[in-house]
Amino acid sequence: MTLDPAFLSPGQRWVPGILGGLGPLAHVQFEREILRRNHLRGARADRDHPVWLLASAASTPDRTEALLAGGTSPSLHLTHYAMALEAAGADALFVACHTAHAFHDEVQGRIGIPWVHLMTLVAEAISLAHPAGAAVGILATDGTLRSGLYQRALEARGLVPVAPPLDSTAQAAVRAAVYDGTTGIKSTGAEVDPVARGRLVEAAAWCASQGAGVVVLGCTEVSVGLNADAFPALPLVDPLTVAADALLDLAAGRRDPESFRD
Repeated sequence: MTLDPAFLSPGQRWVPGILGGLGPLAHVQFEREILRRNHLRGARADRDHPVWLLASAASTPDRTEALLAGGTSPSLHLTHYAMALEAAGADALFVACHTAHAFHDEVQGRIGIPWVHLMTLVAEAISLAHPAGAAVGILATDGTLRSGLYQRALEARGLVPVAPPLDSTAQAAVRAAVYDGTTGIKSTGAEVDPVARGRLVEAAAWCASQGAGVVVLGCTEVSVGLNADAFPALPLVDPLTVAADALLDLAAGRRDPESFRD
C-alpha cells in the first residue's frame, strides 16, 4: 500500500514507520524527540510535522532475555509488526529499541523496506563530531553489549568503545535502572524514579573514569532516564535525537529510503 500524497503533510515525500513499545515509553520518548527536533527546524503547527505510522508492539518478547537466557526470540513479532507497517504504507522502518537491532539482519531479509540501523547512524554522527581514537562510553542493556552492536559500529569508524563489563558494578547499575521491579524505568509507567536516574549517573561516571569523552545513551530507557541536567560532566549522545533527525530528513525527502539500507 502507498499512502496517497494528498493526505501527507505539505512538502512531505516519504512516510516513516516506527516500531515501538519496546518498552512502552520508548516510542513515546522518540516521538517527543521528533517533535522537539522539528520545532527547531521551524515547525509551528500540526501540518508542519510529518505523517508517520506507529505500531506499539509491547507484546514482543524481551530482547535481552532472548539473547542471554535462551528466551523466546522476538524475531517473529518484530517481523510481523514491520510487515504491518510496510503494508500500511511506511517507506522505512525505525525501531525504538537498541537491543532489537541484534535481530536486524534476520528481519531485514523478510521485509521490503529498509530498517534504519540505529548503531550505524549514531557511530556516523559521533565520528563527525569527534576525532579518530576518541573514547566513547556506552550505557546499554546486557544484550546490546554482549551482541557488540555499538562496539563494532564505533570501531569501524576509528572510535574506541568504553563499555562496563557485564559483571561490573556499573553495569549492574544500568541493569537495575532499566529492569528493577520497583524503581526500574520499565516498571514505573510514565515517570522516572530518582533511584533509577541516580544509577544511570553512577554508570555514566564510570565511563568518564575510564577515559570516555562522550557517552552514548544506548538504550531507550536510558534516553528516558538520563540527561545533561542529571549528568553534565560529559556530552551525552542520545540515539533517539540522531534517529529523529534522520526520520525528519527522510520525511522531507532530504534522504531517500534506500540511502538507509545497511
